[in-house]
Amino acid sequence: MSVTGEPGGELLGRVLLTRVIEPGDEAGGRWVRELGIGEVVRRLAKGGPPLPGVSGTRWAGLVARAQAARPRRDLEAARDAGVRFVSPGDAEWPGQLDDLGDARPLGLWVRGRPSLRMWALRSVAVVGARACTEYGAHMAATLAAGLAEQGWVVVSGGAYGVDGAAHRGALGAGGATVAVLACGVDRPYPRGHTRLINRIAEQGLVIGELPPGDHPTPSRFILRNRLIAALTRGTVVVEAAHRSGSLVTARAAQRLGRHTMGVPGPATSGLSAGVHDLLRGEAVLVTDVADVVELVGEIGELAPDRRGPVLPRDLLEPATRQVLAALPGRGVARPDEIARSAQTAQDDAIARLYELRALGYVERHGDGWKLTRQAVMSVRDGRGPG
Repeated sequence: MSVTGEPGGELLGRVLLTRVIEPGDEAGGRWVRELGIGEVVRRLAKGGPPLPGVSGTRWAGLVARAQAARPRRDLEAARDAGVRFVSPGDAEWPGQLDDLGDARPLGLWVRGRPSLRMWALRSVAVVGARACTEYGAHMAATLAAGLAEQGWVVVSGGAYGVDGAAHRGALGAGGATVAVLACGVDRPYPRGHTRLINRIAEQGLVIGELPPGDHPTPSRFILRNRLIAALTRGTVVVEAAHRSGSLVTARAAQRLGRHTMGVPGPATSGLSAGVHDLLRGEAVLVTDVADVVELVGEIGELAPDRRGPVLPRDLLEPATRQVLAALPGRGVARPDEIARSAQTAQDDAIARLYELRALGYVERHGDGWKLTRQAVMSVRDGRGPG
């Protein structure tokens, strides 16, 4: 099993440890940091006393794993599948993953042509419920497509529901997307997303911490989420129930100082309850791509002001609008009554009433004035006459 004393020993040692140490294992990460790859591999090969932080039983399990590991075979299988191994310190390594400290990956298996480091510099995570609603799928796809069109890389977990919708939205816009898997990147999971994940590998990147052929487990899904959070500038949660795994991603993003965003849903929807909890905390409410880019983008990439449509009455002078507002919804009012309600002189009120008549808002009835039928209807539905 001795691999660290030969050419490429550091690489072989890291590949071996991906078979031995589970993703996110901080004890293993601390050994690598304090002792180095070579010494950790040597200690596992000797099978002597346990390294600090693990029981004798667990250490025996790690030693057995190490003895069964075949790093050269894993590298060959990876090459045959078009997969490369990227280690910390390599030119392609995304430096932001170092923020994970001792939970940093030992390395990443990468499938696809683009540079992971370059893509990660301008990336956003879009995550959410697997059993999402049509609304959730629509919002995820729309946000992902809009981000892709603006040159952002959409990162998600390749799962059913929101993840799949986000990947498809980015691909449909001809953009960039990255799937972070909780298994070997040569074995797409879930199986029902095999075509989607293969398409992502052709047009984007599929990455993971586990060596070729390895399978997912519930804990690996949870630990995978820290990678999604660390890799990106911010995380958008589209739909999530109270115990959704996507909330793990959001909380990891918060701990790492990344932007955390949530898309609101119906108050009665259990699938939005987790998002609403986030929004009551430090997460920021977003409803479209402009909101997201304002947070994660460069200075000056601001979302537009949110205003309703400009109505015809908005173009009236303030004093004229005040006279219009002084007319009753029903019936006729005398000029002196209108002037009193509008807090202006009677002559001024009459002049403005004639202006309003020319615009179709009011009509004269004898000595009084009333709103036109068209004006009454338009006030009810928020428009102006005409």
